[in-house]
Amino acid sequence: MSEETIFSKIIRREIPADIVYEDELVTAFRDISHQAPTHVLIIPNKLIPTVNDVTTEDELVLGRLFTVAKKIAKAEGINESGYRLIMNCKDDAGQEVYHIHMHLVGGRKLGRMLAPEVV
Repeated sequence: MSEETIFSKIIRREIPADIVYEDELVTAFRDISHQAPTHVLIIPNKLIPTVNDVTTEDELVLGRLFTVAKKIAKAEGINESGYRLIMNCKDDAGQEVYHIHMHLVGGRKLGRMLAPEVV
């Protein structure tokens, strides 16, 4: 796994992004390929490639992902109507960038989380 990701460059401000939140542990920015009216990625500032790479030392930053998601949802006006938090792990789950990240998605009815399996 690479130590350099597109998210690392966003954190360092080498690539422009619409950043909606930033502190010493996490950065949050709008997804350029949004799937709903609100689609924000919340990432740890520390590179953790996948959920499989999480350690007990990462518990504070992982908790921060959730408290920041709550703040952003309220700021976006979707905390009452509802939103979805998604984190993928590895290829079969659809992880594209190997820097863990939480998708905060909302602003419309999202439907089922998973489509029924086609046999």
